[in-house]
Amino acid sequence: MMCFMRDVQKLLDKKRRGFALSMEEIHEFVNGISTGAVTDAQLGAFTMAVRFRGMNLPEQTALTLAMRDSGSVLNWQGLDGPVLDKHSTGGVGDWVSLVLAPMVAAAGAYIPMISGRGLGHTGGTLDKLESIPGFSVQMELDDFSKLVKRNGLAMIGQGPKLAPADGRMYAVRDVSGTVSSIPLIVASILSKKLAEGLDGLVLDVKTGNGASISGRKDSRELADKLCQTARSAGIACHALITDMNQPLGWSAGNALEVREAIDFVTGKRRNLRFTEVVMGLAAELLYMGGLFADRADALTGIEVLLEKGSVAERFAMMVAAQGGPKDLLSRPELYLREAEVVRPVLSGRAGWIHGMDTRALGMAVIRLGGGRIAQSDTIDPSVGLSEILSVGDPVEAGQQLCLLHARSENDWSAGAERVNQAITVSGEPCEALPAIYETIC
Repeated sequence: MMCFMRDVQKLLDKKRRGFALSMEEIHEFVNGISTGAVTDAQLGAFTMAVRFRGMNLPEQTALTLAMRDSGSVLNWQGLDGPVLDKHSTGGVGDWVSLVLAPMVAAAGAYIPMISGRGLGHTGGTLDKLESIPGFSVQMELDDFSKLVKRNGLAMIGQGPKLAPADGRMYAVRDVSGTVSSIPLIVASILSKKLAEGLDGLVLDVKTGNGASISGRKDSRELADKLCQTARSAGIACHALITDMNQPLGWSAGNALEVREAIDFVTGKRRNLRFTEVVMGLAAELLYMGGLFADRADALTGIEVLLEKGSVAERFAMMVAAQGGPKDLLSRPELYLREAEVVRPVLSGRAGWIHGMDTRALGMAVIRLGGGRIAQSDTIDPSVGLSEILSVGDPVEAGQQLCLLHARSENDWSAGAERVNQAITVSGEPCEALPAIYETIC
């Protein structure tokens, strides 16, 4: 034990001085995280050293693989299609996973999607799924594998068996001010995705005032590092840099986003910006997975599957298989809770929507009860915003900016004030924002 402690001290000193660590040093250190031999103080020192000194590609790859190998790694030998997944860096009104997974599964791929909960002002896929009565996001890995093999998709939470070293490292990063370290972000994201046993991964890297990384340059750096490390670790990986200077869809709030997802897969209505992003991500995955000759063919193929109802069928299959109601798509109003107070937030002046503080809109949903301020908080799935207008839209004085869904009149009033402060209306015309900035391969 004393020998190991001395080795850890040497490793920390080496990294603090800016030298690269060997694969063996990194694997031994991560093993110490898993066994408890590395203390929280030592782990904090490591994350801080990486925050300031960075990591080269071999170090980054070694850290990612060591964290992946700290737990179980899924094996999909014998499947008749590629195993694919998507990861988003998080946003507001972003329910892409809910419809991307059934899209890609309907096209012949397998989607073992392991998702997270809301973090800060951003929404979480698991929280959205749990707004569906009975839907279970926790299961044993064997049961998860069987569902994916049978239905082509399943969506669950991480659990203790996949990349457990990441859970401990993230907890230390959270209290040591190193959450924003790009090498640590890369290892955290990819260790979990690599543990899924993927053939290909597409990344939705958000940029803008509602993203965890707001600057385009930093978002591109993160996308580059993620793609390089994933390829170095042995899987195909592409990234789209997408806009988060406004909510992605019309809704922000768990049950409201599920309702919008149902409208999307059934063809009732589709938000154009959201459609561009989800179709772009799905086409990239299907092209990477070899299911279509190019992206244009993939887009056409997805449109056909949507029109035939195949995507809606996969969505319904996933919901029923994980404990949700079999008739959710045909009767969502019976199952998705509605808030007590639903009224429009009105514009105080005429003009054009010039900008949105998307982070503030996300926090407004959380303050309504649609997210967690403390880990012990209970989420109310019914609250949030819907029918949100977009940047560039013209408005009249007294026109609806969005519908606000609240638990009480007091909550509604406080929420409406936050929304009005977060949306800027100007007298000058304003162009709509692009949904996708670039693709990184």
